[in-house]
Amino acid sequence: MEAQYPAHWEADVVLSDGGTAHVRPIRPADADRLRTFYSRLSEESIYFRFFGPRPRLSDREVTRFTNVDYVDRVALIATIGTEMVAVIRYDRIDAEEAEVAFLVEDAHQGRGVASVLLEHLAETARENGIARFVADVLPANQKMMGVLKQAGYTARSRFADGVVRMTLDLTPTETSQEVTASREHRAEARSIERLLTPGSVAVVGAGREPGGVGQTVLRNLLGADFTGPVYPVHREARAVAGVRAYPSVTAIDGEVDLAVLAVPADGVIDVVKECAEKGVRGLIVVSSGFGETGPEGRARQDELVRIARAYGLRVVGPNCLGIANTDPAVRLNATLAATVPGRGRVGFFSQSGALGTALLQRVAQRGMGISSFVSAGNRADVSGNDLLQYWEEDAATDVILLYLESLGNPRKFARLARRISRRKPIVVVKSGGTTQGVPIGHAAQVLGLPDTALSALFEQAGVIRVDDLIQQFDVAQLLAHQPLPAGPRVGLVGNSDALALLAVDACVRAGLEPRPPVNLGARAGAAEFGAALASLLPEVDAAVAIYMPPTPGRAAEVAAELLRVAGEGGKPVLATFEGQLGMPAELRVGAEVPERGSIPSYAAPEEAVRALAHAVRYARWRERPAGVPVEELDVDAPAARGLVERLLAAPPGGAPPGGAPTAETAETVGTAGMAETVGTAGMAEALGTVGEAVTAGEAAERVPSEAEVAELLACYGLTVWRAEVVASPEAAVDAAERLGWPVVLKAADPEAAKRAGTVRLGLAGPDGVRDAFADLLRQLGPDAVLAVQRMVPQPAVPTVVSVVEDPGFGAVVSFGLGEVTARLLRDEAYRLAPLTREDAAELVESPRAAPLLFGEYGYPPVAVEALEELLVRVGRLADDLPEVAGLDLDPVLVGESEVVVLGARAVLRHPGGPRPDGGPRRLS
Repeated sequence: MEAQYPAHWEADVVLSDGGTAHVRPIRPADADRLRTFYSRLSEESIYFRFFGPRPRLSDREVTRFTNVDYVDRVALIATIGTEMVAVIRYDRIDAEEAEVAFLVEDAHQGRGVASVLLEHLAETARENGIARFVADVLPANQKMMGVLKQAGYTARSRFADGVVRMTLDLTPTETSQEVTASREHRAEARSIERLLTPGSVAVVGAGREPGGVGQTVLRNLLGADFTGPVYPVHREARAVAGVRAYPSVTAIDGEVDLAVLAVPADGVIDVVKECAEKGVRGLIVVSSGFGETGPEGRARQDELVRIARAYGLRVVGPNCLGIANTDPAVRLNATLAATVPGRGRVGFFSQSGALGTALLQRVAQRGMGISSFVSAGNRADVSGNDLLQYWEEDAATDVILLYLESLGNPRKFARLARRISRRKPIVVVKSGGTTQGVPIGHAAQVLGLPDTALSALFEQAGVIRVDDLIQQFDVAQLLAHQPLPAGPRVGLVGNSDALALLAVDACVRAGLEPRPPVNLGARAGAAEFGAALASLLPEVDAAVAIYMPPTPGRAAEVAAELLRVAGEGGKPVLATFEGQLGMPAELRVGAEVPERGSIPSYAAPEEAVRALAHAVRYARWRERPAGVPVEELDVDAPAARGLVERLLAAPPGGAPPGGAPTAETAETVGTAGMAETVGTAGMAEALGTVGEAVTAGEAAERVPSEAEVAELLACYGLTVWRAEVVASPEAAVDAAERLGWPVVLKAADPEAAKRAGTVRLGLAGPDGVRDAFADLLRQLGPDAVLAVQRMVPQPAVPTVVSVVEDPGFGAVVSFGLGEVTARLLRDEAYRLAPLTREDAAELVESPRAAPLLFGEYGYPPVAVEALEELLVRVGRLADDLPEVAGLDLDPVLVGESEVVVLGARAVLRHPGGPRPDGGPRRLS
């Protein structure tokens, strides 16, 4: 029987030149593919691999190389099309060490194939318990030594017997992670650059009938004066739109870099194969009839992507509007939109094809201009994350606009955005619809969290999230042409008292600090506006000029003076200029394209203020230290991982391997000490995704006892106060004597504990405990499970800390106050794990009820720093252990000098593979 391997060992990857390949484990059926691959290798490549000549592989060698057990012997191959182009393998030497070797076909060397294969093989090795790779390399084999040294792992080498033995410690390091991210960035940016800067374009399906999809794209390419050759492809026509046509892509006598496919959906796959044979580098599929139509269309879409990636092509679409690049050296309009804005400083990504035309028209009407535009449609391959990688380095792009309907890889998006937002603002419009991925408007509901959670995660990454396209363009024109504000102080100058007062109100609502407006009167001209603005700018961080004259005639002079003063002041200036929207010619710096320093105009001052408020918040985020996850914590991550693995390996409903809980741990539990396979309804509601059915008798997830959760938390320096389950009043008194007075008596069942009045506080003696016990039984019923716990010194503020492991976002940490009102209003804050100390501080400060922690409203100040330390440790636990599907610390009492965890519940689940955006590079 053939050995099996985990599905996540297969992946599509982007190579350093922007092409793609498929990585997968070798199989016995690859025998002929291996022979063919070997026959194409040069004598030098064979010599470096086998330390001597070997013209061919014997049948015995082929059998050995293609039959592996995927544990002690693993081999991964890279394929392009149907051909194998590289192989890497390890053979275990002992429990923690394996020998590694690889071969890359000569024609594909220098494309980064070896480095990406090494990343994937290292991940499989770690999964199989291997900690080190060793490789014997000939001194002349500088390429192999370079790949091993440049992987970023801790490496050692020694020379003996004519070979260099290199040893790689496979423990991920900061350097290895940086190397991976850097290579990923360059490769994905290059793949998009190849799409946006083609030397030639073929339009497949360009018919002779005016108004057809293919002919529309063709005419738009020609109308934009694309700088390279354009090839219409039509089975029968000799010419389309006056341009010579070809019967197929392969019949074109020149090279083709980019192909636009406008053929019926059932014919797309055949055309993709033609493009692959021709050597096309990228595809734009404007055809519909794919994932948006249902399961059959989705299967057709998956096949399209599989074939395209297998042959090294990136795909925009399907069901998309197309792409555009306004660079004068390219002048590409491969879209269905006749109107493409002029050259500008804004990169624009739209997932919606239908909306794309309207979006481009609105940008053009505002006079903003764009650097490049991509409409991804169903986003089967090229995504917003890919465009982020490209625009990060694109010198022509200062502001990034994203209209997203879904997040294909939210965790990767957050990582990229957090880095890129330090240099370039990212403005995102939320939306609820989707054809695939995690819907933006519903992503929080997938998490079991409110929509504010998604906004918080965007805020953590520095992303400016707006409610609609109008706001997006309002913000973009400010960020693209004016400097960032240094603070919230806003000056207002204008010739309309009423509009100035509206601006003041808008500032207050947006959290800005308006200065008293300067009203110049209806007849004010250029001199008055210039003098007022010049005197105002030194005292504020930004200014809004309102010019709405009763009679026209002096707009040009006023605009020129505003531009002059704003340029000298070095602070952002916005305008409501005669009600014009966008970048009016009068307020532009630059004739055709608005350059830096142009003043954006808004139809109403409230819209200008709203855009300014977004810019102020973004500027404040950029000023904060970037922060890094805290590494110097005293934690025992290996012990925690061992405990989680034992708990997940335990039989359903039983204790983990190694025996039942000890008497000492059993008496600490608050839920009768039973380990379950699924959570209670209370846990299901608290953790959002708990309570799924158990399949085929196997525990899909496990709810450990509170004692086991306490043991897990202890590995991260967190202590849960003991709570003893008691069955009688006398047992409760005995427990109180052991724990120390005063105590509390409470409902131990999580569901019952959610009801009001199920805790009795400040019990200082036996009689009080007995009375409270009887009282709770009357309230909850004779079968109620009660627990005794030592009482926390008062005063203390109750809080709640939770973790949810989401399939897309990874670990999300939430924090809120435990007061009833705060719980009802879902007054919580959210951040992705792991947490920096800055993240932890923002978590504590973000809930609306946070002032109760800082000594306001009559509450004494509490140990906020200790609370932040707890959050950092919880974030570290959540990041280390994707098996922790959910964690609730409730309540966490924050006193004047300490933080006490009184209750802890968790859900464990096998993650089924690496986290999204974790491990080696792969296409989502």
